[in-house]
This record gives sequence, structure tokens and C-alpha cells, in this order.
Amino acid sequence: MFFNSLTFAVFLPIVFLLYWFVFSKTKSTQNAFLVIVSYYFYSCWDWRFLFLLLFSTLLCYVTGIKIEKSTQESSRKFWFWLSIIFNLGFLAIFKYYNFFAFSFSEALNNIGIQSSPLLLNVILPVGISFYTFHGLSYVIDIYYKRIQSEKNVIDYALFVSYFPLLVAGPIERATHLLPQVKVKRTFDFQKAKEGVYQIIWGLVKKVVIADTCATYANAIFDNYTSMNSLSLILGAVYFAFQIYGDFSGYSDMALGISKLFGLDLLRNFNYPYFSRDIAEFWRRWHISLSSWFRDYLYIPLGGSRGSKLKQVRNVFIIFVVSGFWHGANWTFLAWGFINALYFLPSLLLGTNRTNMETAELHWDFNSIKVFFSILATFSLSCLAWIFFRANTIHIAFDYIGKIFTNRTFESQYLQNQRYSYELLLLVIAFVLVEWNSRYKIEPISGKYSWLKMTLCLLAIIALGTYADYKEFIYFQF
Repeated sequence: MFFNSLTFAVFLPIVFLLYWFVFSKTKSTQNAFLVIVSYYFYSCWDWRFLFLLLFSTLLCYVTGIKIEKSTQESSRKFWFWLSIIFNLGFLAIFKYYNFFAFSFSEALNNIGIQSSPLLLNVILPVGISFYTFHGLSYVIDIYYKRIQSEKNVIDYALFVSYFPLLVAGPIERATHLLPQVKVKRTFDFQKAKEGVYQIIWGLVKKVVIADTCATYANAIFDNYTSMNSLSLILGAVYFAFQIYGDFSGYSDMALGISKLFGLDLLRNFNYPYFSRDIAEFWRRWHISLSSWFRDYLYIPLGGSRGSKLKQVRNVFIIFVVSGFWHGANWTFLAWGFINALYFLPSLLLGTNRTNMETAELHWDFNSIKVFFSILATFSLSCLAWIFFRANTIHIAFDYIGKIFTNRTFESQYLQNQRYSYELLLLVIAFVLVEWNSRYKIEPISGKYSWLKMTLCLLAIIALGTYADYKEFIYFQF
């Protein structure tokens, strides 16, 4: 059940009305209802996935209590590592086993040892990377005595399985969401209105921008060998806006939907394509994942402490692991490695903590410098996205090579469709709207909000019937 589907358009109002008019008497009834709804929502993909979700939930719930109650350090470590090993073990089996088995078999074949990999015929459970990280952060925080364990199993189950964030984030923290779950929510019209605006803007990003860009990005990447330089450059740019509109659109919808039920989720995107360097980009892109790796991997490894060599090691570890988190393919590892290389100059020069404030554009010398810094950062991001989008590393390098060798810039035809320069104008208009609203969560609220909302809905309806790419990209992770 996708957020951009007609089924969900029916599902959400029914849940909203039942939540506030039937199950709003106590905190317990609110939470129990949302847990049931969340499990139904998740079962719409495949009811068999529910067993894994339930097991992960109960595992972290029980081990969290056991860790807190244990008086012996050995006992605390036992329950801690039991939770870590089982959670990461299931993630490894479902997401990474076939990749390692195939890669190992291929390596043996390359040195003359004939081998046939033993592969598992399993489907990757949707959202497993997200809810696994919910549980891991909860158990780690208990082990290091940052929080107390949650004794109410319904409240904890809601923290893990809350349907707006269940399948594609944002990756929540117990310190942020559980305190909200522990109290009864009362209806707030202003918050609900903000939620509706955010849902609509998320749909604009997904349907108007991402799905439209996907049509042309897919055509270019699928036929890249016959494309000229201009087409290949625009293919990378269109994919950059496809993945941004797709994922940040989902996050906006998740935050907006959650506001309808009185719960605030962590912000996941903060206009990343206006970043002035790669360090700033990663403070603005997929914030919940970046901060998760910072707090639970980078800092425990030593973070920015120690020698420059250790700092470089730590940076490469978190970026490569982040790439691998996205998928079991060498292209994702390459994408993470490239971003680590991008980050390296800032780390070595000590400029990775600059640009912490929001940039304002005034047309003086400094603003021209800011503009070109943003353009350079976006260009580097587009180059890295080619590896993210390509099916193999060889294709990614071949794609980039043809940008420099196919030096023709005439108009081309993509599968009998005229090259969409109108789409380029749409993307530019989208960028201008985002720039104008970069200090807000979404651009619809404020003056003439109803007019802006109406125009957005018309654009969703008009382009929603045209675009043929419906699924959210991050569901595969």
C-alpha cells in the first residue's frame, strides 16, 4: 500500500476518523489502535513479513528489559550481543547472503576453481533495514544507560512499527518518539493542517517531480550507449531529482501523516541540493540515517578524535557501510567510497564543520562564491548518483566515459518521445520554489496557502496520469 495510491487515499481518512472519534479516550486505546493499523498496513505487502517484524520487536523489547535488570556485566553483554547478532543476522540473511555467496563463487571462478553458489530464494522484507535500526538504537541506548527500557509492550511495538515510518523511515530514536507515545494525544487543528500541507507537498515531489524525472532518467540509463553527452548529463541530473523527490517526498508524507495523529517525526531532509560542500550535504540528506551512523558507528570508532589517519579510517568506514546499507551491490559500495573521497579534503583541511548555518543568497561577491559552491557540490553528487543508479560498476564507468567521448549536443529522441526540455524547465521551477521556501518545512503554508494547495493538487492529478513510475525507490532498501 503506497502513500501515492488510491487505496491509501481511502485507508488514511478511515484510520484518521476512527483514531480521533472512536479510539481517542486514552493513550492505551490510541496506541493499541495504531499498532493494529500498522500491522495491517505492513501485511498489505506480504502477511508473512509480519512474523519477522514481530520477532524483531519482541527480541528488542525483551533484551532491553533484561539488559536493564541485569546486575552482572557479563549478563548485560550476553543480552546485548544476543539482540545485536540476531537483528544483524536476519538483515544479513535476507539482504546480503546472496550477494556474498555469488561474489565468493565468482572470485573462485576467476582463479580457475569452478563453483556454483548456493543461493536463497527469499524476498527482501520491505522496511527491514529501517525497523532493524530502530531496534538496534533502542538496545544500544539501554546498554549504555542513556535511556530506560520500555515496559509497555504496546508502546514499544508502536515505536518500532508505526506505519508512517515503518517501510522507509525516517529512522526514529527512542529518546524522541517514545516520550510522545507515552502520553495521550489531543487533536490539534493547526498541526493537522500543517500535516495536510506537508502530505500534499510530498506528493508533488513524488508524482510531479520524481515520477516524471524517472520516465526520462530510466530511458537514458537504459539506452546510455546510444546517448550523446547532453543526454547523459541530463540523465544524471534527472536521476538526482528523481531520488530526491522520491525519498524526500516520502519523508514529507510520513511526517505529515504522523502530524494527523499528533506525533512528530524526525526531519529527514533539509534542502540538501543547496549544500555548499559535501559535509553540509550529508548534514542535510537522509538526516536520520546520517545521524544514526554518526552516533552508533562513527563516534564509537573514535570520531574526529585521534590521529588524522584514524579519522580518515573512520570516515571511510561509515561511508562504505552507509553505501552497503542501501543495497547488496558493488555499485552501492562504490557510491559510499566516492562520497568518502569527496569528504576527505574537508576532513584534512579542517573545514568539515564550516557552513553550519543556512546560506542566504545576496548578489554580491560572497553570494557568487556561494552559488558556485552549491553548483560544484550538486555536480559531484550527480556524478556519485551515476554509480548508485547503474546496475554494475562497469556500466557506471562506461556511462561517465561516454559523457566525455560522445561530445555531441544535438536534440535526441528517447523511445520515440521528443526529449523533454519542458521537464528541465519543471525541475528549474521546482528548484526556485524550494529555494524560496528553504527556511520552512514545506512551501505551501503561509500567504495564499489554499491557492497554492489547489495548484499542487491539479499538478498531481495532471502529471499523475502521465508518469508511469509509481513505487518508492527506498522501499528496496
